[in-house]
Amino acid sequence: MSGIPTTPAPFNEPVLEYAPGSLERAELKAELEAQASRIVDIPLVIGGEEIRTGDTFDVVMPHAHGHVIGRAHRAGPDEVDRAVAAAAAAHHEWSTMRWEDRIAVFLKVAELLAGPWRPKLNAATMLGQSKNVRQAEIDSACEIVDFFRFGAHFAEQLYSMQPLSDEGIWNRAEYRALEGFVYAVSPFNFTAIGANLPGTPAMMGNTVVWKPAHSAMLSNYYVMKLFEEAGLPPGVINMVAGDAVAITGRLLSQPSFAGLHFTGSTDVFDSFWKTIGENMGTYRTYPRIVGETGGKDFIAVHPSADPAAVKTAILRGAFEYQGQKCSAASRAYIPASMWKELEGPLVEETAALTMGDVRDFTNFVNAVIDERAFAKIRKYIEDARDSDDAEILVGGECDDSKGWFVRPTIIRAKRPDYISMCDEIFGPVMTVYVYEDDRWEETLELVDSTSPYALTGAVFARDRRVIRHAVDRLAQAAGNFYINDKPTGAVVGQQPFGGSRASGTNDKAGSMMNLLRWVSARSIKENFVSPVDYRYPFLDEA
Repeated sequence: MSGIPTTPAPFNEPVLEYAPGSLERAELKAELEAQASRIVDIPLVIGGEEIRTGDTFDVVMPHAHGHVIGRAHRAGPDEVDRAVAAAAAAHHEWSTMRWEDRIAVFLKVAELLAGPWRPKLNAATMLGQSKNVRQAEIDSACEIVDFFRFGAHFAEQLYSMQPLSDEGIWNRAEYRALEGFVYAVSPFNFTAIGANLPGTPAMMGNTVVWKPAHSAMLSNYYVMKLFEEAGLPPGVINMVAGDAVAITGRLLSQPSFAGLHFTGSTDVFDSFWKTIGENMGTYRTYPRIVGETGGKDFIAVHPSADPAAVKTAILRGAFEYQGQKCSAASRAYIPASMWKELEGPLVEETAALTMGDVRDFTNFVNAVIDERAFAKIRKYIEDARDSDDAEILVGGECDDSKGWFVRPTIIRAKRPDYISMCDEIFGPVMTVYVYEDDRWEETLELVDSTSPYALTGAVFARDRRVIRHAVDRLAQAAGNFYINDKPTGAVVGQQPFGGSRASGTNDKAGSMMNLLRWVSARSIKENFVSPVDYRYPFLDEA
């Protein structure tokens, strides 16, 4: 049987509002209560088998860190080797399977998640990663659905990219899986990244060893179960948890290592790249290295901008999910003339942001992810409190007695190179630098040069000439650039996500550019009438 199928037309999954009295709110509340009342035993998943080593760590609620909701098993060297072997065993059948059969698995993932699995994934994300209902909905429901709906569409387009054929010749392109396994390393802050990093390479025919973040184990385990429910064959994705350094060292020393799909810190990504370089003589093929790392994301405000829009962009861009997004706004450049009008309302509304347990839907912000993050953020706040070069305008209170809570904080820096204007803090801390109105050009230079990162950024202005100039001047400052909007909230299929400089390889999650990294093209030429004489006409005498 033959055919060239067309994938379903992709569309972005609608964001549910969870308004009082709605069915989705009632279902989610019930699921939150159920998940909070049990401790899930989270195994490794290798070759389709659940493996429990007995060496476990607790998974807790960041907003109630004494409340255990899971115990996850750590992989040792034997389990890591077993995951590599399982990926190798599954590789031939999966990579040679018809592309539409592979794609169908992930389209089913999307539909299951858009329907019956939605409350489960959202509740696990809320409890385990301390996200409010909206932040969970746009992440663990909508973005995962979008990744695979649009991924299927992009895969069809990719496979349809074929060369020209000359007379008597048929040229065609094959897009093969990589020759070996892909190592996927996902962070705590987006369940969708946990699904995408192993899922996208697998969709393109690769087999994967996946290491989720410790603090996202509950939701990521359910992602793994969702893959299985959708019909993913055993061994295509193998989930291992444990000591990150030990697991990484063992995997990156394997001759069959063929690719890295990473989201995390710049320092860790740098260490991976160095290790891969040192091991190049070991590998069967040059590995693909795809990474999205840090950011020091900016809001640059021109005197012509709308102050109300700037205020909202700061509140949402800096403080949604406690600033724990790679894209979160963490530095803003405000003209002196606007600051007089903006400061009071901005401080007042920041102070009024509600904070607490995710199960209370009236809370806008919740807890930071763990004790280490809490200590790091608190240190920046304490340094600002003690510095002559900075002033805390609002927030700064930190309380880890029940959960790792940090009040949304705004620091005013008196120097544009003050440390919190430069360092990635990854918490609910916004630093503002007020510049003189006639120094816009110099301010754009500060925006471009202050940070080594280039992930997201926004410019606010009414004057179109100013917007055009800023877009051109900051061409390399951000891989995702926003005009009169907060620099967060990229949507699959609309704003492919990724940055360069110290922010990563800019392979744009949620686009065909990322899919291309997980295939190895083969060009095939077939000659229907083969030459039978080596001689060319130019050899004949005149």
